[in-house]
Amino acid sequence: MIELSNITKSFNSGKPNQFTAVDNVTLAVKPGEITVFKGPSGSGKTSLLTVIGCMARPTSGRIFLRGVAAAVPFQHGGLEEVEITSLPERFLNEIRRSTFGFIFQQFNLVKGITVLENVMLPAYPTGEGRGEFRARALNLLEQFSIARLAGQRVDLLSGGELQRVAIARSLINNPSIIIADEPTAHLDSKLSRDFMAIVGRLKGEGKSVLIASHDPIVFDSPFVDTLVEMRDGAVVASRSCR
Repeated sequence: MIELSNITKSFNSGKPNQFTAVDNVTLAVKPGEITVFKGPSGSGKTSLLTVIGCMARPTSGRIFLRGVAAAVPFQHGGLEEVEITSLPERFLNEIRRSTFGFIFQQFNLVKGITVLENVMLPAYPTGEGRGEFRARALNLLEQFSIARLAGQRVDLLSGGELQRVAIARSLINNPSIIIADEPTAHLDSKLSRDFMAIVGRLKGEGKSVLIASHDPIVFDSPFVDTLVEMRDGAVVASRSCR
């Protein structure tokens, strides 16, 4: 469960050019579901997911993660309840690394290195043996039918192949929550539907998936459980798709 209480994210606070990207959002995101944040460009979707994913702190408000597995200072009944907005940076880093997997709009793959090396990158800071996460990376590439590209430089891949590499990379640390920001922005209709099918499979494996998108193929997908509509930084509607 992800619980947001009165979350606001402002930039240039106190200055004449202050801009509020997320405006007093209170929301509960259920575990093991696909939640899509729908809205036009500038509606606050990306900023909200950035705050949820511990990549930025909110200006005000509180975010709770319940039932996550991460090295944090307190536990309840073996499952942790974490208020991430008040944690020191070192704990946020651990939660970000172990709990979240990220799929970015521009894929953010590192050019000049191979597919396999890109997928392995997020696992290096964990301290796990390289042989272990290398085997896991190869298994992920196999799952997404791109194992043949393991030694290929990412510069030479198609859009659909890049998307699958990005998904594999997001899963290398076995996160419980996947965050995807406009993941179909550079894909055609078929590849966008393929992406949603993969997301549906991840949901079947118990992953929670949060997607920011203004693509109808995404927010009208039968795999979506909850649709959250945003405008001007605020949630204007939230409804179950089931």
